[in-house]
Amino acid sequence: MMHEKWQGSRAHFIKSVFKTSQLPEDNLPEIAFAGRSNVGKSSLINKLLNRRKLVKVSSVPGKTQSLNFFLLDETLYLVDLPGYGFAKVPLKIKNEWKDLISSYIVTRQSLSCVVVIVDIRHGVKEQDLELVTWLKNEHIPMLLVYTKQDKLTSNKRHQQRAVLDAGFGVSEDERVLFSAKTGEGRENLISALDRFVG
Repeated sequence: MMHEKWQGSRAHFIKSVFKTSQLPEDNLPEIAFAGRSNVGKSSLINKLLNRRKLVKVSSVPGKTQSLNFFLLDETLYLVDLPGYGFAKVPLKIKNEWKDLISSYIVTRQSLSCVVVIVDIRHGVKEQDLELVTWLKNEHIPMLLVYTKQDKLTSNKRHQQRAVLDAGFGVSEDERVLFSAKTGEGRENLISALDRFVG
C-alpha cells in the first residue's frame, strides 16, 4: 500500500528562498533534492508525487537559482536546490548559490535528508563526488538516487550501478535506482525517504 502522504494532490508550492533570512519557520522535517544541472531533479520530484507540473521542468540548465519549498501533506517540506555544474552560470552567482546551499544544509535543524540525484549513464563526476564526500564529512543524512535507468539495458544498468556504488563508497541501502519516465523505483524511493522522516 502506497504511503498516503506521498500523493501529489497533497503538495503545493510555498516559496522561493534566495537568502537564508527568507527560510520558512524551522518546524517541519525537510528533504532537500540536489544534483547537477539538467540531471532531472524537477522530473524526479514530479514523478515521486505523481504530479506532472508541480515543479517546473526547465530546458535551460542553471535556471533554478533559489531554494524552492513545497509543502507535502502539511507535514513535510520538499526543497528543490539549485543545480550545480553548469558552466554558463556567472561565477558570482555560482558562489552565491554555493554559500546559500552550504549554509542551508549545515545549519538547518529540520533537514532530515539530502537526496543526491546522479545520472546512472555516466561514471562518478567530480562535483557529485565532492558533494557526497562533503555531506558524509558533515554527517548530513543522505540518499543517492541513480536516475534515468530506463535509458540502459539491464546488463549495462547492473554495470553502472556497481561502478557508481564503488566510486561513491556506498552500499545498496544507501541508494535507489529510479526512472522519472517510467516511475520504476518510485516505491523504493518512498520507502527510503520514509526511513528519514517516518
